[in-house]
Order: sequence, then C-alpha cells, then structure tokens
Amino acid sequence: MGLALAAVRDVREVRSPTSPEELVDFETDVLAGFVLARSSAGLADSTIRGDVGHLDQVRAWLGKPLWDMEPEDADAYFGRLLRGVPSGTRLARAQAITTYFSYLELRHQVEIHAMIGRVVTCPLDEMNRPRGAKQAKLRIPPTAGETTTLFAGWSAELATCRKFAPTARNYAAARLMSEVGLRVNEVCELDLADIKWHLGRFGKIHVRHGKGSRGSGPKERMVPLINGADRTLRWYIEDVWGHFDDDHTRPGAPLFPSERCNGDGSCSRVGDDTLRRGLGAAAKNHLPNWPGKLTPHVLRHYCASQLYHEGMDLIAIQELLGHSWIATTMRYVHVHRTRIEDAWAAGQLRAARRLEGLI
Repeated sequence: MGLALAAVRDVREVRSPTSPEELVDFETDVLAGFVLARSSAGLADSTIRGDVGHLDQVRAWLGKPLWDMEPEDADAYFGRLLRGVPSGTRLARAQAITTYFSYLELRHQVEIHAMIGRVVTCPLDEMNRPRGAKQAKLRIPPTAGETTTLFAGWSAELATCRKFAPTARNYAAARLMSEVGLRVNEVCELDLADIKWHLGRFGKIHVRHGKGSRGSGPKERMVPLINGADRTLRWYIEDVWGHFDDDHTRPGAPLFPSERCNGDGSCSRVGDDTLRRGLGAAAKNHLPNWPGKLTPHVLRHYCASQLYHEGMDLIAIQELLGHSWIATTMRYVHVHRTRIEDAWAAGQLRAARRLEGLI
C-alpha cells in the first residue's frame, strides 16, 4: 500500500506585527504575572521584591526586554559591570535571571515567539554562570557590658526625649531583638494577639512571618519570652502602646505601630527602616565606638552568643532563632565557642604529662 503526502496546515495564530506600545504592555503584564506566580508559590514578599529589584537593574542596563538577552550580554554584564561586586550580589542576580527565564519558558514561550519570532533561552549557561558560595558575613556583636551601656543610656533618654512614644517603641523593639533574637522584619509583622501570655512558663510569641529556608516562604515558630523579654513586653504594652492606639482588642492591631494612621483611623505598622534608624541613633549617642555598625542583625548575633555563653545548647538556640541548619546557628556563636582553645590547652597538658620525669 502506497503512502501519500497530505497537505499540512499551520494552525498557529497568525498575528499582525506587534507595535512598540503593545510590547511594553506585554512586558509589564509578564512581570506582574511572574510576581503573582512567585507569590502563589508561598515565597516571602521580601524575596519577591529582591528578585524584581535584580531584574529591574538588569533591564535598565540592557535597555530592552529581558527575553532579548543573549549569552554575550550576560558575559558583558557579569564579566565587566559586576566584576568587582560581592559574590553574594552576583549570585542573587544570576538566580533571579535564571528563575525569570524559567517562568518565560514555561508560561510565555509561544506568545513571545508569535510576537517577535524569538525562542526564549536563558542567557546564563555552564560557561558564564557566576560561581561561589553565598555565606553570611562574620558579625562580631558588642560585649554584654557595651549592650548594657546602650540600653541604660537609651532608657534614661526616654524621660527627656521630645517624642516619647516612638522612642520607647524603638527601644522596646531593640531590646526584644537582643533578648530573643527576632529578625527586624519578624518584629515589624507582630500583632498584639501574637503575644500568648498563657503559654509556657514565661509566655510566648507567635512568629507568623519567620524567614523560610532558601526563599521557601514564611515559616512560623513559637518563641518563649525568656531572658527578660516578658518584662520588656509587659512594660511596653502597659505604658507605651496606648500612646499609639486605645483599642487593644482590634483584630490585626500591630504590636509595634507607626505614628501614621490607616484610612480607617487605626495605626499602621512600623517599618523596618524606622527601627533601624532608631537603633542607629541610639548607638551613636550611647555607643560611640559602634558608629554605623550596630544593626538589628548584630543584636540577633549578640542574643545567640550570650545565650550560648550562659549555657544554652546549640539545638535550643537553633530553634529559638528559627534556623533550618545547625551550621547557620554555629556562625552566630563564634565569639564564645572555645573548641580550638580547649583542644590546644588539652594538647599542651598531654605533652606536659608525657614529659614528666624526663626533665
């Protein structure tokens, strides 16, 4: 039986040439879809904002839609423009590009080809992909004496400061970060209802917006109010919070409000920049040896180091801080870990014993 060739009709949509205005609108819609897709995957808003920020910078340099980026463009961008920047920035930007192109290939490959005749391919490959490991910087926290000096001076300042409520709020937030190691973004997202006084021996904080591992989205945990955090919060809620709002029962009332109000008259939530500036100003006034170096994350390192020094085991500190890996926690307690010194001292003792009677 013979075979005959049949006429094959191209069933793809025939489109007229795309105007520049249509391309601009399409590019905006694609980016909005990317944000929505990442949000639906459960990624934290901060992670999504970071990726979009990286993409915006690459787009501004390229001067055209990212789907037009060629491997040669990536070579020039990472090999020249970003040659001297920290490896963490290079890796984060490369990952944002890779993720965005995966989205383009999965969702918009056909549309882009129909509009401009281009087959979307990621410009990063095994030859030009930035290498290196992204590691946290080594942060040496202040000593216990320096931290005591900071908070003593800051507390005394509350009696004479021009704006008591915001200064006392910043003070309480900083103390909380130093006592139980909360991240600044976790502090900003706390509600009054997240304080569970009836749980445990001291009460607990329900951290609903903890940082997930590798951008996996918010990870909840319960943080006990140890290390004086219960006294800090009781004082703040009883003596300070009422200066911002008079309704403790309002659903969603923030634990640390802003001076600004929402449209319905309720207080909005304080931002992390405000808490950072408050801590920086206090450090400048009361710890002049720490100009511009004392940040909320350094207070988190201080908390971990002090708790370890006082006898808390690493697993408990890991759970308190919300780390996924014990190796991360170990980088926080470097100041007080003495394994190398102890091993050296033990070796010296063994050597001395072997020499007994020979000298």
